[in-house]
Amino acid sequence: MVVLLGEQRCVPAKAMASFSNPLMTKGPAAERILKAAKVLFAESGFENTSTISIARMAQTSESQIIKHFGNKEGLLEAIFEEGWNHIAEAFGALEYIPAPSAKLQALVGLILSKLEEDEQLKQLFLLEGRRIRKEGHMVLMTQGFLRLVTTADKLLKEMRDLGQLRSDLHIEGIRSALIGMMEGLLRDRMLTGRIPYSSSYNAEDIRKLFLHVLYSFSASPEQFSSHAKPA
Repeated sequence: MVVLLGEQRCVPAKAMASFSNPLMTKGPAAERILKAAKVLFAESGFENTSTISIARMAQTSESQIIKHFGNKEGLLEAIFEEGWNHIAEAFGALEYIPAPSAKLQALVGLILSKLEEDEQLKQLFLLEGRRIRKEGHMVLMTQGFLRLVTTADKLLKEMRDLGQLRSDLHIEGIRSALIGMMEGLLRDRMLTGRIPYSSSYNAEDIRKLFLHVLYSFSASPEQFSSHAKPA
């Protein structure tokens, strides 16, 4: 741990190493601020990270944070939006998959793989995204996240129109149940390395569990796409 002079808090040594990272001297100030905030939020948590420390790591001033992002909450929201936009770039590949049930399965696999590639983003999504801030809104509900919700709702509706989902269950309820389950599984798995808590399943186990739960919402197992049937 390293104590920063002039601040009543500690910064993990791993994060402190980034203060002298030459990469933080390159690019526009807004880009450097995003990179620094992502590192510090993931290392120390949103509440424990000051705008002073973000500006210092980004080698800029606090006024630049206010100029580009408004405040710390706006900065976190920008990190989420950038992360979801990066994930959404791969959504186009889903159009080449004919069956909506197979598309939904591919969507889940895509999100899992993207989050595995970016551990810091995954931590922020799972640990910071659902907290209600002082402004009273949840920053995870960015436009990028809402595009994911719209895509999931569209695929579920297509499945219902094909007679693959029960008509007595609300589409948005099914979607929320699936997203909530995925978030819980990913969060518990991530917490295993931080606290004495056992959740030793892997990404493939999560995919299988998703399919089994989705399968439980089916109107008729025989009408379900073979691509989406759980093993």
